[in-house]
Amino acid sequence: MLLLILLLGLLSFAIAWCGTLAMKRIAPWIGFVDKPGHRKIHSNPKPLGGGVGIFLAIALPFAAVLIGAWVVDPSIRPGWAAYIGGVRKESALGAGILGAMLCIHLLGLWDDRRALGPYVKLVLQLAIIGSLVVFFNLRALTALGTAGSVIVTILWIAGITNAFNFLDNMDGLSAGVAAVCTTAFLVTALSIEQWFVAACLAMLLGALIGFLFFNFPPASIFMGDSGSLVIGFILGVLTVRTTFLPKGVDFAKGWYAVLAPVIVLALPLYDLVVVSIIRLSRGKSPFVGDTNHFSHRLVARGMSRRTAALCLYLVSAATSAAAILLPHVQSAFAAIMIFCQTLLILGVVALLEQHPLPAREDKESKPLQVQR
Repeated sequence: MLLLILLLGLLSFAIAWCGTLAMKRIAPWIGFVDKPGHRKIHSNPKPLGGGVGIFLAIALPFAAVLIGAWVVDPSIRPGWAAYIGGVRKESALGAGILGAMLCIHLLGLWDDRRALGPYVKLVLQLAIIGSLVVFFNLRALTALGTAGSVIVTILWIAGITNAFNFLDNMDGLSAGVAAVCTTAFLVTALSIEQWFVAACLAMLLGALIGFLFFNFPPASIFMGDSGSLVIGFILGVLTVRTTFLPKGVDFAKGWYAVLAPVIVLALPLYDLVVVSIIRLSRGKSPFVGDTNHFSHRLVARGMSRRTAALCLYLVSAATSAAAILLPHVQSAFAAIMIFCQTLLILGVVALLEQHPLPAREDKESKPLQVQR
């Protein structure tokens, strides 16, 4: 099973690398580029469409696994029956995830091309996510009851989806932080034998690394909303689908394990919340782009954009490393120490954010697109 997961990750990497390279050459030819201008840090038009490579790198192997589970005879090799049976059991949900991911991707492409209004985009996101949650019985915190669980699940997936969309404000940032978080989730899923989730995470990680070959600062292509929305959506869905308690551990004894996703995703969530609060406090829509992100503040302190991106990778890795241990700690005290460590790391981030930004406020603003 580990070999199959590795092969899926490598296949996704190859598809993402080839797909991104193809879009890098096709996008300028069809006029699908991000032009310099309002709050953009690049001086020349850059190809969009890297999100197409990311989507294909996840969707194609995902679809192949779902179809293959029904085509391959489980008796062809001893030991395969349990794994193929597991995929068949998850095939309905897998098809739902694949369909919803396609809708999210098309929504992102539409927004990249024609600049949808932020609230139209949000309503469509909620409709897609809500359909997946309700019709395919995807639930988080089922102890809250049906209505409470549905609401929390929709808000969680939508929040993570938009957190990575907000984080796409600098070369290599959203994809790089997502790769760090995905690695942490993959290690956790493997350690608790969540094979379906682990396979999906391996495909996502391969897609992100393949794309980063072209997007790490200085980027030669951008992912656009068609990529950032897909990344956040997949991570949101997979964190809901993962059972973070190891086998045989009672929820009452290991309840803190379910908070592992919050710790892994602490930095994207922090940036989403803080930036939204700043915008609302200034009487602006939280979806109107500006330069109040943590990455912008690091650059304002004199860091290069590459160094700022690497700094955020390390912050994400610091919180993620502790979260990997959370499902396996033996006491609430150890869990509390992990939570405190995460808060301390975010405290350092908050102190760094106190540095004022350069005095250059744009008088006009427009809906958040691909922020550069």
